[in-house]
Amino acid sequence: METFMKAIIEVAPPGSIFRTAQQQFAESRSGKTPDFRLSFASAKILFANLTPARLELLDTLRRIGPCTLATLARVVASTDPDVQTDIASLEFLGLVERDDAGDLTVPYESVEIILPLAQVA
Repeated sequence: METFMKAIIEVAPPGSIFRTAQQQFAESRSGKTPDFRLSFASAKILFANLTPARLELLDTLRRIGPCTLATLARVVASTDPDVQTDIASLEFLGLVERDDAGDLTVPYESVEIILPLAQVA
């Protein structure tokens, strides 16, 4: 049985990293592949980093599979410099990786964004 990882992106208080680390450690000890977690202090910061264009790139790359930057730019009908900037940000956040051939890939089956409404205002 293949295990699928998902990326969980959330707005969480700064101290929550310890709870997350404990949860991931417990998952790995039980044999489960822990999900990738990415936390932001506010919805404003989350959406400054995960713009609609970046989310579209992430979705497109996940659907088409590993490819070069030029191929991805062609598929989304954007210029290479724009795509390069957005992909660099997604790589920095850990949402996009390069495989052994240097192609871009999304290592997650899905991405889940958790946004508590009380923290949006």
